[in-house]
Amino acid sequence: MRLDRMAIKNFTAFSHAELVFSRGLNVLVGENGTGKTLLMRLPYAVMRLLVDMGREQKAPARAELQRRIAEKLVAVVRSESLGRLARRVQGRQRCEVSLSLRPKMQSIDFSFATQSKSVKIEKMPAAPRAGPRPIYLPPRELLTTYPGFLALYDAYYTEFDETWRDTCQLLGEPVKRGPRVGEVAGLLDLLERAMGGHLERERKSDRFYLQGSTGRMEAPLMAEGTRKLGMLAQLVATGALASRVCVFWDEPEVNLNPALIRRVARVILDLCSRGVQMFLATHSL
Repeated sequence: MRLDRMAIKNFTAFSHAELVFSRGLNVLVGENGTGKTLLMRLPYAVMRLLVDMGREQKAPARAELQRRIAEKLVAVVRSESLGRLARRVQGRQRCEVSLSLRPKMQSIDFSFATQSKSVKIEKMPAAPRAGPRPIYLPPRELLTTYPGFLALYDAYYTEFDETWRDTCQLLGEPVKRGPRVGEVAGLLDLLERAMGGHLERERKSDRFYLQGSTGRMEAPLMAEGTRKLGMLAQLVATGALASRVCVFWDEPEVNLNPALIRRVARVILDLCSRGVQMFLATHSL
């Protein structure tokens, strides 16, 4: 699934915006509080939900889809209610969202008001299709967070938004067996050269390790940039990150030194050249 265009009205700080996206690299640059992260979380939440529902192998009724979009938006943004995402002005306000997706039959238009508990769908997508899930990478790496996180998130209330759970779920999927072939081989080779080794997950402890020329190193001892590249490598190895996948990465440069920023930037460009649609929110030109 790919995002071609997004039009919003009265969404958080935006009175109106229409954005047309490249099928490769898209970069949102701005100061804190300008809404970069929200511009990525909105389409991610809807796209992830549609793909997940496609894997359930059933066509949802309109009322069910309206309710689940509202729930997913609140969980991903971590707002107190759906209506809090409408632009803050005096009196009632109605937020309108239009997402043009590929394949086109998955495109969707919906709206909600400040007091709404579910969205109202104006343009209903076709029955959701199973396919690669979109990926959301938060500013912090998740290799050191992963052990035990899914069980904790599912059992207790936390202030972590649902993108953390979604991505940890993808990190925990089994690594594909057999020889590396095609695009998987090329992507993994690129990432492992940048990391100086290959990533391993110990099943018993669920901890990640980097196996390199100098030995085996646990994730907490790796450099932050290496752990961020390790996330990408694990997602490639499990098959989650491949061509035709949409990736939203929030501030990839956080806690990276200049040398590692350049290395991560080269990896991002290579991923885009291999068919990945990438969205970055950043402060760094």
